[in-house]
Amino acid sequence: MAEKTYKPLLMETVQAAVNLEKQRFIGFDGNYCTANAKALGVCDVEIESGQYAPVALFGILLMQTAGAITAGSKVASDANGYAVAYTTGESNGYALDAAAGAGEIIRIARGI
Repeated sequence: MAEKTYKPLLMETVQAAVNLEKQRFIGFDGNYCTANAKALGVCDVEIESGQYAPVALFGILLMQTAGAITAGSKVASDANGYAVAYTTGESNGYALDAAAGAGEIIRIARGI
């Protein structure tokens, strides 16, 4: 399988309030983004609570999914920071790949 494109354009750090996994939406408070909320960005690495996590704010980013997503559709965060198909609340980007279900890695475009 070919590697997926990852092109972060702007990075910021936030102090992790909990142990964080990479490729999940992070809130402005250093926790995983909550359901349908606006995310600060996507965590770039796995990091322990209390450390400063690099968070990609804009670009083409890799995300873990929590369900089926159609390419070209808006994505949102679920209660654990995973990408889900947007239905209500805040959009956190657009899916560049389709996902058949949970546990897949897709590309999203943030900041367009």
